[in-house]
Amino acid sequence: MRLGGKNTDASALFGHVYWIGGGSGAGKSTIARRLADRHGLRLYATDDVMSDHAGRSTRDDAPLLSGFMAMDLDERWVHRSPETMLETFHWFRGEGFDLIVEDLLALPKDPPVLVEGFRLLPHLVRPLAVSGHAVWLLPTPAFRRHALDSRGSTWGIAGRTSDPDRALHNLLERDRMFTDRLSEQTKLLGLPIVEVDTTTTEDELTEQVAQTLGI
Repeated sequence: MRLGGKNTDASALFGHVYWIGGGSGAGKSTIARRLADRHGLRLYATDDVMSDHAGRSTRDDAPLLSGFMAMDLDERWVHRSPETMLETFHWFRGEGFDLIVEDLLALPKDPPVLVEGFRLLPHLVRPLAVSGHAVWLLPTPAFRRHALDSRGSTWGIAGRTSDPDRALHNLLERDRMFTDRLSEQTKLLGLPIVEVDTTTTEDELTEQVAQTLGI
């Protein structure tokens, strides 16, 4: 691994960091908050810094983000196929991950940091994470839909388009394919996962993640 032009042992920089990635609607934020509260960890939610990272990005280092920002809602969610949405969504392609790393390096090492979010792509996290300090939550489509419905956010984006039904279908299909991609990548890289379905309780999921991370 190289940071700042020098070879660096990841454990020296990120040995205090725990990573929870995964598909949308998998319960990452809920589980991370519970673990952070229970164990006195500093929580870094990548969703919360998306606007900040967008503002810190340039067209040169985040061309997909620039293209996305130039679209209206129908162009983003109605007129493109889920496949195109998957392949061109900036966060899914790792744009801005360097800013996550930059933020983490700026934080004190005490208390340890628990970072969570769908932006934690396996191939980007693996070179940084200490063995046993990372896990990906992979929700079934039924669990994802149930999670979105329970939050009341199912129509949050789709409802602002000219064709909410189509937009919602596109979003759910895009997220399903993203979760499938995470499954393939974690298996290929030998990284730990926790599968989440509608029979999984919040307490059970919290314990599974805690055990996987060794917290």
